[in-house]
Amino acid sequence: MKKLLLAASAAALLAGAWLAPAQAEYLKEHRGGTIRLLARSAAGTLDPHINYTDQGWQMYQPVYDGLVTFRKAEGKDGFSVVADLAEALPVVSNDGKTFTFKLRKGIKFSNGQELGLKDVVASFQRIFKVSGPTSGTFYAGIVGADKCLADTKSCTLEGGIVADEAAGTITLNLVKPDAEILYKLALPHAVILPADTPTEDMGSKPIPSTGPYMISAFDPNKGMTVSRNPNFKQWSEEAQPDGYPDVVQYDFGLSEEAAVTAIQNGEADWMFDALPSDRLGELGSKSMDQLHISPLSAWWYASLNTRMAPFDNEKARQAVAFAVDRNTLVKLFGGKVLASPVCQVLPPDFPGHEDYCPFTKDPGAKWSAPDLDKAKQLVEDSGTKGQKVTIIVEDTAISRSIGVYLQSVLTSIGYVADVKPISSNLQFTYIQNTNNKVQMSVTQWYKDYPAASDFLNILFSCASYREGSDASINISGFCDKDIDAKMQKALDLGVTDQKAADKLWAEVDRQVTDKAAAVGLFTPKRLDFVSKRIGNFKFNPQFNWIVTQSWVQ
Repeated sequence: MKKLLLAASAAALLAGAWLAPAQAEYLKEHRGGTIRLLARSAAGTLDPHINYTDQGWQMYQPVYDGLVTFRKAEGKDGFSVVADLAEALPVVSNDGKTFTFKLRKGIKFSNGQELGLKDVVASFQRIFKVSGPTSGTFYAGIVGADKCLADTKSCTLEGGIVADEAAGTITLNLVKPDAEILYKLALPHAVILPADTPTEDMGSKPIPSTGPYMISAFDPNKGMTVSRNPNFKQWSEEAQPDGYPDVVQYDFGLSEEAAVTAIQNGEADWMFDALPSDRLGELGSKSMDQLHISPLSAWWYASLNTRMAPFDNEKARQAVAFAVDRNTLVKLFGGKVLASPVCQVLPPDFPGHEDYCPFTKDPGAKWSAPDLDKAKQLVEDSGTKGQKVTIIVEDTAISRSIGVYLQSVLTSIGYVADVKPISSNLQFTYIQNTNNKVQMSVTQWYKDYPAASDFLNILFSCASYREGSDASINISGFCDKDIDAKMQKALDLGVTDQKAADKLWAEVDRQVTDKAAAVGLFTPKRLDFVSKRIGNFKFNPQFNWIVTQSWVQ
């Protein structure tokens, strides 16, 4: 998942161990008030079947629901899947290819419509009709998905999604077993929307929801208001707990500097964007009790377009991978407490990860130093020296600084480089669309769920590349049939032997890394800075801070 990360230097945190705040019980006296959030820009479309950003997904959690969801909990419990709009986890049959859910009764959308089976069927069809960014990967194994991918507008998923009104059940049929299907169904791309929701990107128009909150106002240039859903009645505390604040007000447009000051002054409660480096010492010494640092399964990388010069040449791509000083990037991001240098795709301590770094001064398990001589020689050998390269970055302080650094790297090895910052709410879709002819970009990927396929298959499979689409998550345009086949083998193997599958994913990780379609930069941790008003801060490993489980009174 594309995540617009909150990050900062943690030099001030090095002095002592981090202690998590104590857990607090749900207390009715804390109900009410407004939590005030800040971001430099909106996260793009409001449409949950299309939006693929951390900023969007975090705010969808108290708004939308799927048949299942990730438990709203801290720690490892937050990775477990629980029943949501379904009464229970599905009955599995047909050798792992059929999943039968019984839909809860009495749930209403925020517009007053009652939830029904027709909404479930229409929502699964809509995933394909709007060409959702994961329709060709996460949901391609549903019976009938092949026809939907070939002709999105006439999608029916016949035989794949079957409603039984008499029994109150919805049955999902797969072409073959999928060990990760419940994870995929627990993501925002599979939430249930009203059946009459238009089958096009809804952009800035809020869609009715089932959760305790609804999006009541949105202006992509100003902000978003999330207020209580008057039709909500809690059905499952672990899946969709009632929240504390009456309103979450999310304002856009303030710089990072201004946002920090607003939080310090009690004018705001949290900022999404990276904390500016010149405020870190001050925050570390004066506001330690307002800082929360959390581990992440994530990857910052520079995507290289394998279908455009100069990076349609593998040697040119490898040259960039050798030239980048990842220690410099770690410092730009915030230091060793908040980031670690990497060469490969899969992050440390993640399924399928085995330390590997071919693009370093001394190739081996870990990155040690750049090799500029090797990089310059590869540029010479590729015949691409002197070519122009434009790097597209988000218009945030950290992304701009990374872009400027990479510009200097490209210049030093023989290219003519420049940097083009684009607003954060536009950059991610811009770099995906092949019509924009992006040669190189800086972006991030954060796990959708804990499986190697969520990095490798999503970002580098042939199916994830779509010409002319804003939802072409294979930004590098990389397509290797042999690697694709090995990824499919690993997916199939995961149904019966996950350990063996993870070993195969490690091979895929090495092969994709060798091709240098993307240059790994570093893996981050997350630093949240909240106001003194915020109580009951809870961090979910799947979707980050659970905003509406905090209180402000």
